[in-house]
Amino acid sequence: MRILVTNDDGIDSPGLHALAATAVRFGHEVVVAAPAKEASGASASLTAVDAGGRIAMAERMLPGVLSAVPAFAVSASPAFIVLIATRGAFGEPPDVVLSGINRGPNTGAAVLHSGTVGAAFTAVDNGCRAMAVSLAVSFDPRSDAVPHWDTAAEVAGDLMPLLTGPFVLNVNVPNVEAGALRGYRRAHLAEFGTVQMTLLEQGHGYVRMSLEQLDSGAEPGSDDAWLLDGYVAVTPIRPPHEAVDVPLPGLVDPAGDHVGG
Repeated sequence: MRILVTNDDGIDSPGLHALAATAVRFGHEVVVAAPAKEASGASASLTAVDAGGRIAMAERMLPGVLSAVPAFAVSASPAFIVLIATRGAFGEPPDVVLSGINRGPNTGAAVLHSGTVGAAFTAVDNGCRAMAVSLAVSFDPRSDAVPHWDTAAEVAGDLMPLLTGPFVLNVNVPNVEAGALRGYRRAHLAEFGTVQMTLLEQGHGYVRMSLEQLDSGAEPGSDDAWLLDGYVAVTPIRPPHEAVDVPLPGLVDPAGDHVGG
């Protein structure tokens, strides 16, 4: 199976390397293509730096077991990287896209803005199976917690057999050693999420925002709640599609024939 590994934290992220190493260890054909610089919050945007219509990319040598894996630092958003990968930009198009491991959780409404999840959505929209993996590293700059990338990579390997259809498997992993995980739980997306953006400062001609992680009030059964309880939260998500159950009074019946251009 051919696997593209990407992320939104950039080509030098240890989470990206851990995820790619797991795919190699499972015997898959792996290619790594990730943003040359951090692209967090890029969602599924299709942005790139181009010169004369050419998107800049550079081959990179990754460390350890990844030294023989083709790797590219691309001046583009994660979703754009996935899109061009499906068009053959890095060799044969991938069967599966693994996106991550993101530094920080992607739960609830945060999936709308996540470059990690946006890359996975783009993969599914272009015929690939996809998983987005995030590690619940604290957003508090005062935290001295060590990121357990290997735990999240091991979880991704365990869950790969569940990539069976046109959906994104969104996976959030507690930042603990693998032996300390309490288990795996299917979770619904939290309505609000425990990670909130707050107004930190407002002045003449500017505002300054901050991310704040709440440790209570998570909705029971949500991805935030299971994650806070020490479980891996697993949520299948489909990319945006028509809301067929929404009535639109006064518009033409959907069964009507379309004529004209």
